[in-house]
Amino acid sequence: MLKKEVLRGEKNFSKLYKKGKSVGSRFVVVFYKKNSLEYNRIAFLASKKVGNAVVRNRARRLMKESVKALKPIKKEGYDIVFIARNTINEQKCADVKKSIEAAIRRTDLK
Repeated sequence: MLKKEVLRGEKNFSKLYKKGKSVGSRFVVVFYKKNSLEYNRIAFLASKKVGNAVVRNRARRLMKESVKALKPIKKEGYDIVFIARNTINEQKCADVKKSIEAAIRRTDLK
């Protein structure tokens, strides 16, 4: 993922949570909102409810790898945040991939 494709800044996240749409699946929640750019900006989050630092990092790695392998997002110009649920613990990459794919199918991004 290129640097410009990473969503950063509290202002951007606040806008996304307030005005964006969300879709949940078994292991992740996806927030998305149209931006004024020609490319997507993506972020992967795992709160402390997911577990300690090791578990949270693993959850983020699983989500990143799943999105990279799927390349499910065809539309451009969106801010997207993938948030790990605490059910992601002890899951395999294939299960997380299926969960993310199901969430993406229910959004306007496909």
